[in-house]
This record gives sequence, structure tokens and C-alpha cells, in this order.
Amino acid sequence: MEISLSYCFLIFFPLYFISKYLLKVNKNLPPSPGLALPIIGHLYLFKKPLHRTFAAISKKHGPILFLKFGSRPVVLVSSPEAAEECFTKNDVVFANRPKLLAGKHLGYDYTTLVWASYGDHWRNLRRIAAVELLSSNRIQMFYNIRLDEIRSLARSLFRESKDAGKFITVDVKSTVFEFTLNVLMRMIAGKRYYVQDTAELGDGKKFKEIVAETFLVSGSSNIGDFVPMLKWVGLTKIENRLQALQASRDTFMQDLIEEHKSVSSDDDSGSGKKCKTMIDVLLELQKQEPEYYTDEIIRGMMLVLLTAGSDTSSGTLEWALTLLVNNPEALIKAREEMDKNIGQSKLLEDSDIDNLPYLQGIINETLRMKPAAPLIPAHESSQECTLGGYKIPRGTMLLVNMFAVHNDPNLWEEPTKFKPERYLKEDGLGYKLLPFGAGRRRCPGEGFALKNIGLALGTLVQCFEWERIGEELVDLTEGSGLSMPKAQPLIAKYRPRPTMVNLLSTI
Repeated sequence: MEISLSYCFLIFFPLYFISKYLLKVNKNLPPSPGLALPIIGHLYLFKKPLHRTFAAISKKHGPILFLKFGSRPVVLVSSPEAAEECFTKNDVVFANRPKLLAGKHLGYDYTTLVWASYGDHWRNLRRIAAVELLSSNRIQMFYNIRLDEIRSLARSLFRESKDAGKFITVDVKSTVFEFTLNVLMRMIAGKRYYVQDTAELGDGKKFKEIVAETFLVSGSSNIGDFVPMLKWVGLTKIENRLQALQASRDTFMQDLIEEHKSVSSDDDSGSGKKCKTMIDVLLELQKQEPEYYTDEIIRGMMLVLLTAGSDTSSGTLEWALTLLVNNPEALIKAREEMDKNIGQSKLLEDSDIDNLPYLQGIINETLRMKPAAPLIPAHESSQECTLGGYKIPRGTMLLVNMFAVHNDPNLWEEPTKFKPERYLKEDGLGYKLLPFGAGRRRCPGEGFALKNIGLALGTLVQCFEWERIGEELVDLTEGSGLSMPKAQPLIAKYRPRPTMVNLLSTI
């Protein structure tokens, strides 16, 4: 007897979905936001920006969700309680990284600090970063570099404003990126790449393009990461782009390494003392253990520090100034706090920032509203575990949506409003505010980033008046990319504060 296709459809699909449901119940998986379709799973739900799409899904379906990105199981977390459970009780279990195409090429086949899975190699890289390169002592040794660069930026802005009484416009995005890159390049290689009037002529422009491409390509969707049977659809184009980018990154960094191998070029930080660069430190380790500290390991470490440190810090500075020009009352409060605690006869220094709680509140509020990592970089479970009472299978990708946590009205009063004063009365933020992640894979550059951003933002607020162009508020739309950049770069107006003109003319 011939059976029609319609009859098969009516029999097969109900059985398919019932079996999938019963399997899920038996495994006690977290709830899912709708049905996972064959082959693509929940990929049909995706809309950019992903952190906002995931926040909306979690608001509707719950703070712990189980999804299928094609064939890859994913748990999406959107509450501080669940995030804390991930990074405390389950921290070791979730310490792996998923193997994505970007990590194969940009992460030297998953061997860099960002892409390596948990184990002896990653622990050694983490120790190098935390102890040898980004420790409190090392950051303090580089203080004069940070101070020199922010004073150089203030001097440049002051000289550009030929008539101190008039506002002039500035491309904030480019300006703060150049400052951040100069700081990092002097710490890493002992040389600066942006010099006034020549900033776009050489390696500075090249590396700026490399950083932008790195975050753009890393954040691009690759169907082959999630649907193996479709991995050849458009894969060649994506892979060629990643290979070309990595070749540029490799050449750039290897040239710096060769310079340091041939000539000892320690940077004079301005204090009269020689300061070893980060490349110098790693080359010393290479002499002790050449078989482990290869040039590739050094290149990988330096590229992680440069790309992650430059784009995220400069992006946070740009967002901070954007929020301040949209909220001029906060700008006035910050300036008044500085005048009261520092005065107008000296420029801001690191030691002053502890006495500026409102400035710190501005930075925290910027990191809450516009975190550089709205989705904490993906983790992956190395074994089965429980989370919120649910079973999480081995090999599940973990996505923690800090954007959702940072903007949850149940956790924050009026979360869409810029309110730096909220941190003056907050007593312990816990897992409500995690702009640098948490647990073993927490960003090791957090201490440096906060000091660099605090000194830079504080100096720009202390020395200059800032206004938006026109009456309309600056657009806060977020662009594409892992670090949540502004869709449109900030162009703002500034002029030296009249009470700071004499001081600015002396630096």
C-alpha cells in the first residue's frame, strides 16, 4: 500500500518533536526559547546586535537558556546569580575555549592566551601575563609612559586650539585610539607610532587597520563553526580573509621582535631610568627556555595585549566622552570634584584618582552601559556539570550576556539613564558589574585598563570644556564588532578651560 508524503509528514514530525522534548526532560536541560530546527537549531533567532537579541530572548524565557547554534549546544546566562555559579563552582569546568575558525588562524591554532584551552600551557601564559607583564609593579614601572602620553595629548589639543576662547571640533575616536596605541607600543616595544602631523603616514595607520580588521573579522559569523555540513559555504572567503589578516599581524610583530633582538632599545620613560619593554622581558625568557618561548609564542602574547588593550580602552574613552557631552551636568560635577580635590595649579596624577569617586563612577557607569565585552568571550564546558539546577552537557559553549545583566531594571534603578552617582552609594557590586569577566579567564589587563582610562579621561575633563555639536544628543547606536564600538565615531567640540590655560601652556 502506497503511503503519501503528507501522511509521512504528519507521523514523523510530531514524533520527532515529542522525542526531542522527552530527551530534553530526561536530561534536565535548561529551557529553550522555542523549537530548535533541524540543522540550524536556533540560529534563525539571530539578529544583530547579538547582545540585545539575547537580552530580549532571556527577558522572555529566563536567565539560563539552552540553545543549539546549529549542531553546537550553547547555554546562555543573563543573571548575576547564574554568572557567579559559572565562575566560582563551575569555573574550572568552563575554563576551556570553543574551537572556532578565528582561533585557528588568529590564535596560532588555539595556542594564545585568548584561545588556548585550560591546561598547563594556558596557565603558563596566564602567569606570564599576570606576573611578568601586567602586575601592579610592572604597571607602576610604566606609569611615566602613561603620564607622558596623556600630557602629550593634552598639549596637542591645546596647541590645536589657537584661539583659546573658541570651540573647535575633534575626531575623538581617532584621537583616543592614537593615545592608547602609543601607550601600549611604548610599553611593549619602546616606540610610539603616532606623532603629531605624521600620524597617518606609517606603521601607526597600518596597525590601526589591523586592530579594526581583527575585531571585525573575529565578530563575523562563520556558519562552518556551527553547521559542519555547511562549512564550505563561503568558508574560503572568510578563511582567506583571516589568513591575510594574520600574515599582516605576524609581519608587524616579528619586525618588532627582530629590532629588539639586534639592538637593545629599552625605552626611557622620562624618569631617568631605563625601563624594560615587554618584548625585552619575553626575549629574556626565550634565552632561558628557547624551545618553549618561541617567536610565535612571543608574537601571540604581544598581539593579544595590543589588539585587546588598544581597541577596548580607546572605545571606553570614546563612549565615556559621548555620555558626558550628552549629560553635561555630569561633566560639571566631575570638573567640580577635581577642582575641589586637586585644585587648578597641578595636573591630574594616578595618586589623585582614589580621591575622585565621581570620576570613578563615570568610568563604572560607562562600563555598565557600554561594556567593551557585552558578551563575555565564549567559554566551553570540559565535562558535564549543573547550573541553576539544570544539567549542562560536556562540550557546551557558555555565553554570559553582561549587557543584559548591566541593563536589568530589577538590578539597576533606571538602567537606561547615565547616573554616575549610583556608585557613590553602592556597597559591593558583586556579579552585577563584570566588564572584565570573572574567574580564571578574567581579563588580566583590568588593572592597567582602569588606570589608563582614569588618567586619560580625568585629564581631558580637568583641562578642557567639552560639548556636542548641535542641539541634538549624540547617537548612542552600537556598531558591529566584538568590542561594541559606536556606530558613528564621536565628533565633539572642545576648548581649554580658561583657568587651565596657563598650566597647559607649560607642558
